[in-house]
Amino acid sequence: MSVLNSLFNRATLGARCKTCLNLAISRIKLLHNKRELQLKNMRKEISQYLQTGQEAIARIRVEHVIREQNILAAYEIIELFCEFVLARVPILETQRNCPSELQEAVASIIFASPRCSDLPELMQVRNLFTAKYGKEFTLAASELRPDSSVNRTIIEKLAVRAPPADLKLKILKAIAQEYNVEWDSSNTEAEFSKKHEDLLDGSTPSKLQGPVVESSVDMSLPKSGLPVSPIKENQKDQMLVASIPSVSNASALMSGVSLEGTKKIEPLSTQKGGPPSDEKAGTSWSSSDVLERARAAIASAERASAAARAAAELVNVRLDRPASNTKS
Repeated sequence: MSVLNSLFNRATLGARCKTCLNLAISRIKLLHNKRELQLKNMRKEISQYLQTGQEAIARIRVEHVIREQNILAAYEIIELFCEFVLARVPILETQRNCPSELQEAVASIIFASPRCSDLPELMQVRNLFTAKYGKEFTLAASELRPDSSVNRTIIEKLAVRAPPADLKLKILKAIAQEYNVEWDSSNTEAEFSKKHEDLLDGSTPSKLQGPVVESSVDMSLPKSGLPVSPIKENQKDQMLVASIPSVSNASALMSGVSLEGTKKIEPLSTQKGGPPSDEKAGTSWSSSDVLERARAAIASAERASAAARAAAELVNVRLDRPASNTKS
């Protein structure tokens, strides 16, 4: 019974493998003609972009052309391998292990089957090879292990990576020559020769960041960045009140504070203490710098007004004490 099952499975494997390989070969021929027509149209469009001076678009579209050319080259090799395996199907049926002369063809078909979505028949052939030779044989070809015999040209043509700059320039020159386009490739060569900085690794200096303005007026936070306790804040207020001289007229003090506040909120261009280098250069301050300095000036004015109110209250207390003494 087991002999009959083995013979039946062997006959089924050979028939299914022949059917799938024949369908794959016919589909490859249809796709080859279709992709050749698409490739010709793409090359014509690139020549029009070069003629109208749209080199930036041409540099992008040429990558699609290179990709199509690689797929066409891979299809040609896969078609040859399919025809070779199709002719050796009787040998595959009689031997348990894969013959050495068929290892490259079988491994290349297994490797290309998931990377060629337009050829679903290759996946069926891959499943048949997996059922006959085991999963390890299929994984070795799919993962490109050292013991696999995948064709190197197929690996290069089906690799998903950006084409090199010299190849793109070569294809652009060939397209311009094919369609008789007078094109100066100096700008494209200069663009390809540029070394674009990688801004994600953090190694390059941040040249685009604006100047950092440190405000020395903000006294609400110490240098350590921790919040100030209310006791320390009251001590600061007492020191500010003690530093203000006592005057007999509170209105004069308030007027002096208001004048001082207006002096601090003056525009940066009219201040005498501004940086001389900026005045000589005639450059305008950025909006972030002006906003930071305006906030600092407003904060200092608010502190000055609070100190003035405290001083006024202190003056009133001092004026009330002699009146109470005279009454007593």
